[in-house]
Amino acid sequence: MSTPRPSLMKLDTKASRRSTMLLEHNVIKQRRDKVGLNAFAFLFAEIIRYSQNRVLGIQDLEAKLNELGQRVGVRVFELAMWREKSVHRETRVLQTLVFINTVVWRTLFDKQADSLERSTESEDEYMITDNEPSILKFISVPKEMSSFSPGAFVSGIVEAIVRCCQCPARVTSHVVPAEGMPLRTVILLKFDKEVMDREKRLEAGK
Repeated sequence: MSTPRPSLMKLDTKASRRSTMLLEHNVIKQRRDKVGLNAFAFLFAEIIRYSQNRVLGIQDLEAKLNELGQRVGVRVFELAMWREKSVHRETRVLQTLVFINTVVWRTLFDKQADSLERSTESEDEYMITDNEPSILKFISVPKEMSSFSPGAFVSGIVEAIVRCCQCPARVTSHVVPAEGMPLRTVILLKFDKEVMDREKRLEAGK
């Protein structure tokens, strides 16, 4: 008696062709068809929900989003460097921040961040402000979680990029509403002491 041959799973040739087309896309060239805001907002809301079910409090939730953002940030940095052929990897603090404020923000949100400022109180602190962050447009934070900043995901992206540029910093996100801008978000960067010491040596050597 012959042994029956296992049946082979039929492949969806249309899906296979679509996958092949995606793999053949040129990542260096900017694409005109972009992910819609509604789809992205839905995905981000699901990321928050998924993370919230695996943490104990708001600080843990922000730390989880920051961690996820860092994974994305490394890839965003690589993609931005591939696309911006005229840009070399920055290793100075100010140039790195300008790169994030312009190139990275345009890559992520199709616009430049609204402002880049240095703290008047601490020379190692800088702030990147987005007055209307699209990532928060459809996120509703309950009153009992009023201290929660969904922008922790973006701060994770920024933290990964400054680390890739050899300017490690602690990066946090803060919702700072202003008139007509209820979602105004400030990304606060506090650079490591070693980074600031290096900056002083480089300035002195000019």
